[in-house]
Amino acid sequence: MTTKLPIDGLDDLPGHHIRRLQQIAVGIFLDETADVNVTPVQFALLFAAAKETGLDQRTLAGRIGLDTSTIGAVVDRLEARGLIERKVSPDDKRVRLLSVTPAGRKLLQGVMPAMLRAQDRMLEPLPKADRPKFMAMIKRIVEENNGWSRAAKDA
Repeated sequence: MTTKLPIDGLDDLPGHHIRRLQQIAVGIFLDETADVNVTPVQFALLFAAAKETGLDQRTLAGRIGLDTSTIGAVVDRLEARGLIERKVSPDDKRVRLLSVTPAGRKLLQGVMPAMLRAQDRMLEPLPKADRPKFMAMIKRIVEENNGWSRAAKDA
């Protein structure tokens, strides 16, 4: 017996396509950056830490929309590779402040061309004239639904 469902298939669901798009974005990023051995999350963390040196892990997690239980493991991996370092906050001994090492800055500079190629490849199926509108629409969806994330992004 077939059950009648309110949709014809997964193609009717934006969530299905958003999940697939995220998989594709990661695949393209990893393809372009394979020689550097950095994930999109590691890139985001290094980039944000380089832009605002001395942030604590919790604040940095909020900046990039990463849950606080995951950021520690990402920082551990980057620290083991000598790309980031943690220092005890002079104001609160329980807080660790993050800074990108010279090796981390070198990796960040070196990966930029590949990361930018990845972004272009992700948008390649769209006509160039449509890309700014697409970006504006996905930013709006993310910003207006930010509160529903398990790792809501801070401003």
